[in-house]
Amino acid sequence: QVDLVESGGDSVEAGGSLRLSCAASGYTNSILCMGWFRTSPGREREGVAAIADTGKLIHADSVQGRFTISKDYAKNILYLQMNDLKPEDTGNYYCAAARLCSVQTRCSGGDCVRLVPPSSDFDYWGQGTQVTVSS
Repeated sequence: QVDLVESGGDSVEAGGSLRLSCAASGYTNSILCMGWFRTSPGREREGVAAIADTGKLIHADSVQGRFTISKDYAKNILYLQMNDLKPEDTGNYYCAAARLCSVQTRCSGGDCVRLVPPSSDFDYWGQGTQVTVSS
């Protein structure tokens, strides 16, 4: 069993920054992949960012260049640094952990980009932390 506790959600104005944290406890040695997802009314759950089992950092197109996922392996804390926040970033942000994540890619012109794994890959979820961005 792995427990995940998120923190750092807040209300900010557009253009502002926040850093979300996710503290993992329990049988964390079983976890090879972690990620952030978000939900908001009227929108499907969206994978925001993930750290794959290889350590590769993956970010969704919608947050590329603005959000950065990272992990403190010694403390078992996952972070999401969010800069230049936009009203469409408003939502409930969830931390998730998986024993193994699938490899999904999008290729164009010979270049391939790894995509955030689907939520179905993840075995453990936190309770969520609310982020509200006002215009």
